[in-house]
Amino acid sequence: MANLKEVRNRITSVISTQQITNAMKMVSAAKLKRATDAIVQLRPYANKLKEILGNVSASVSDVSSPYTAERPIEKVLIVVISSNRGLAGAFNANAIKKAQQLIQEKYASQSANNNVSVLAIGKKGYDHFLRREFNVVGEHNEVFNDLTFDNCSAISQELMDSFAKGEYDCIEVVYNRFRNAAIQSPESEQLLPLVSQSTENLEEQPEHDYIIEPSVEEIVQGLIPKTIKIQLFKAILDSHASEHGARMTAMDKATENAGELLKDLRLSYNQARQAAITTELTEIVSGAAALSAG
Repeated sequence: MANLKEVRNRITSVISTQQITNAMKMVSAAKLKRATDAIVQLRPYANKLKEILGNVSASVSDVSSPYTAERPIEKVLIVVISSNRGLAGAFNANAIKKAQQLIQEKYASQSANNNVSVLAIGKKGYDHFLRREFNVVGEHNEVFNDLTFDNCSAISQELMDSFAKGEYDCIEVVYNRFRNAAIQSPESEQLLPLVSQSTENLEEQPEHDYIIEPSVEEIVQGLIPKTIKIQLFKAILDSHASEHGARMTAMDKATENAGELLKDLRLSYNQARQAAITTELTEIVSGAAALSAG
């Protein structure tokens, strides 16, 4: 009977876990809808803004900006976007692995000279790089509490100011790009210096006749910081949608696995119960036979 009690306790525990994972899946599904709507609506705007900047700046040869200055890359900042919570499958691990791969391969010489710094957006990334004694210069875990363009712009402005002062020669962002609820691909993008569209891409596109007021130079100077802020905001929204998609998928799989485990436990329980009943019946029959013989 002790075995039966143990199996009953396990069944109760698995049922409780299944209810929790199913509830988490439903919550993530609701949040995923809002996060997906946000990134799907922003992407066309961000891409068009970058295209306009490339077309307009291509016609102006003497426009300079502190955010487009290309310098020898000695000091690098990697912005790693993760999440504040776990239970999202390989979501955080993929972003962290992508960042480490970027440091080890692309910026190996800078890393050897201890010139690679990490800025974490998300508690999981921050804790990981801090434990491994990377040069973590800050964190912005609070941005997910109120994910708005203004809050993300404050982070962008901080990065832009650091680059303009020469604290870093290159700033890259590592995040999970949202494909769908089941697929999120880790990617890295250069945020600063801002790289406009290549000449080849511009030649392939039809020419655009823009009416510009007050002047091309002023428009380009205004578009550059705007584009940088939008690109970081897009990366954060992409990562936010990817997080909920990954968590929903992980919790759905966990709920499914709990169901399979329950089937096995109930089968084991019924077999143990049947064996116990058979043993009791055998003892009763044996006792009755002994009394009859006596």
